[in-house]
Amino acid sequence: MPPWIPRRGTTSYPRSMPSRTLVVKCSTLDPEPCSQAFTVAATALAAGASVSLWLTGDASFLGTPGRAEEFSLPHAAPLADLRDTILEGGLMTVCTQCAARRSLGPDDLLADVRIAGAASFVEEVLADGAQALVYGAGSA
Repeated sequence: MPPWIPRRGTTSYPRSMPSRTLVVKCSTLDPEPCSQAFTVAATALAAGASVSLWLTGDASFLGTPGRAEEFSLPHAAPLADLRDTILEGGLMTVCTQCAARRSLGPDDLLADVRIAGAASFVEEVLADGAQALVYGAGSA
């Protein structure tokens, strides 16, 4: 087993974990896959990975003030807390076309959330050492 994988019964990662980038795409407000996307992104940050969370489709609204605070899922960490963790240590992006279809502009988003398009997404997921995960309706 690689040394950066925690052994059964432990929850901490050794300091020797390799530097990796995790690109997570969340495209739904469906509670379970949405919560999983944010939880995985925040956990990857805690494990020392670089993290980029992309909000697409209706999940784009989670980049606006107050929306994550309205989200509720039993037995899950509050989405607003996960969002804040990701914003503190990672990158959060709303898809350009998704924002436009929902009449969202930079002034509608939280201060540290950016709008970017497919070229930026492709650049991130094709970077050396990057791993991409996609969470959408029905992906739980």
